Amino acid sequence: MTARPEVLEQGAPAVAPSSERAGRRRWELTAVGVVLAAVFLLPFVVMVLGSLKSRAEILRIPPTYLPQTWHPDNYATMWDTPETPLPFNLTSTIIIAVCATALVLVVAIPAGYYTARHRFPGRGVFLGVVLVTQMLQPTVLVTGLIREFFVLGINDTWLAMILVNAAFNLSFAVWILHSFFAAIPVEIEEAAMLDGLGRWQTLTRVSLPLVWPGIVTATIFVVVACWNEFAASLVVLTTPENQPLSVALTKFVGQYDTAWQYVFAISAVGIIPVVLLFAVIEKRLVAGLTAGSVK
Repeated sequence: MTARPEVLEQGAPAVAPSSERAGRRRWELTAVGVVLAAVFLLPFVVMVLGSLKSRAEILRIPPTYLPQTWHPDNYATMWDTPETPLPFNLTSTIIIAVCATALVLVVAIPAGYYTARHRFPGRGVFLGVVLVTQMLQPTVLVTGLIREFFVLGINDTWLAMILVNAAFNLSFAVWILHSFFAAIPVEIEEAAMLDGLGRWQTLTRVSLPLVWPGIVTATIFVVVACWNEFAASLVVLTTPENQPLSVALTKFVGQYDTAWQYVFAISAVGIIPVVLLFAVIEKRLVAGLTAGSVK
């Protein structure tokens, strides 16, 4: 009985260094994370501060980081610039991104499910061709696309850009969803069918909840790609009201003069919807990951 306290006292110092190392490592990782976050956030901070300055102050040498005279009115006056109808451009960006993403998901979900569950002839070739299309860019095919759009009568319309964005982002979504569907054990679906569910019910009630992280990943990727698309929109959409924000932003950059305060302000406004989308969808992404691991 008298030896037990001595054993505890001798064992206590062995635990302390381990806990100290763990605490030090945690602080080191936190410091590295803060530094990396600061590096990635610094350009956005400069952009927001620049949007609150006057053009003369932005071009001043040496530059000032904080505005000496704050100009929040830049966010109001930029909508009234005669060169660019920004309200229409923002509406065009939202409609094109939302519709193209919806079209991609409608096609990619059944395509990913079918290729993951059926060993049809030419399956490998089909997946390879889908992957090859990801290597192409709209600018490479812009001549052929414009000729097709003229024949179909949809040139310089939102529908044309919806089809372009959907086509060039579909392959990534199919591959992502194919991988997630293939990771689901077939026995789960077979058990659901034995309980009386049909193929469509099995897909919607059993498989889709398990691949929700993949759907979220594909959604974020496609939305961001459609939101930032520039090259095809510059050529296909010639009417200023139909052009997205990415094209409208270039109207403020001239050969001899650039309205930097509006460039910064429009850029800040342009990233807000994407940030809000990720903030809303991030919780569902975590929930989907948890649900998949539990089931």
